Amino acid sequence: MTDDRLRAFVEVTADAATAAARRVDAGLAAGHPAPRLAGVPIAVKGRTGMRSVQTRRLCAAGAVPIGVTSTPRGPGPQTWGYTDRGPTRNPWRADLSPGGSSAGSAAAVAAGVVPLATGSDGAGSTRIPAAWCGIFGYKPTTGLLPTADPAGLTVAGPLARDPRDLAAWAEVVLGPLPTATAPVTATWSADLGHATEHLDDEVVTIAGTAAESLVDAAGLRWSGRPVLLADPSRAWTTLRDAQATAADRTAAAGLRADNDRLLTAVFAATDVLLTPTTPGRPHGHDGPGAHMSVALTWVFNLSGHPAISVPAGRTADGAPVGLQIVARHRADRQLLELARTLAAARIAPGPAR
Repeated sequence: MTDDRLRAFVEVTADAATAAARRVDAGLAAGHPAPRLAGVPIAVKGRTGMRSVQTRRLCAAGAVPIGVTSTPRGPGPQTWGYTDRGPTRNPWRADLSPGGSSAGSAAAVAAGVVPLATGSDGAGSTRIPAAWCGIFGYKPTTGLLPTADPAGLTVAGPLARDPRDLAAWAEVVLGPLPTATAPVTATWSADLGHATEHLDDEVVTIAGTAAESLVDAAGLRWSGRPVLLADPSRAWTTLRDAQATAADRTAAAGLRADNDRLLTAVFAATDVLLTPTTPGRPHGHDGPGAHMSVALTWVFNLSGHPAISVPAGRTADGAPVGLQIVARHRADRQLLELARTLAAARIAPGPAR
């Protein structure tokens, strides 16, 4: 496998992949039932990802990791991937970032190198690269999987071109999901009440059109419930800051609790909340500047709600846009089914490899 143009991988694990594939073949030859993901090639986010719970469970189900994908080098939150050959490129437009921090995983999936890749999402790190690479990215309900994040904000999740592969990931990694009643109502919010200054009008229009398509395809009706959350940036950054004072933590906990109460009221009045995944389009390899790509995603890491980014379309200059679907706690099955519904209604070609 060559990765010169894309730079999605920091390591290709050819020998380990061959050995894993042979183990699957040996089991089948011995008459054992085929595991759920027998022989499916996957990419794994970051060097520590090979030891993660999700990767171990995927491998136990027969998946074959072919390599380790790029992540940001740091310091601080970033939305691009680092390799010693240069930054990871967006498969749709090489001059753009694929998003992050699951940068290489998203690029590898979008380019067709693998159908499925592991990611993790602490502020949108699965959903943002999914949106910017025109694929699906899923953040499960917080608590369905153990996390090594001391703040409890980061959740393991997959990236895929086909939402059916997200469902297969959930079956293998999460186990049986709670049964969810069919959604009836949906609420749209372009800015969640606080992100107006970051909005790109074309991105909002494309995501809103996809939201209309989903509502029509799923037979939902619109709810007029307003969504007026407080900016979660202070709460999120404080929880991740080991040097934060007790007063800062108390204030952050209060802001988080206020937004949790507001979201409880929203989901008492509607079944799913729809937003653009990001308020703006992908930035270049020089970084986002002051633009907050996480403005519409990280509140759901604080609240723990399940969320998924689905492809919504592309801007006039070819940049992918995502639609974010958020559901009640533990209504993950509902999200995955809605992603399949929208995919069936809006089928678009993928980027050239």
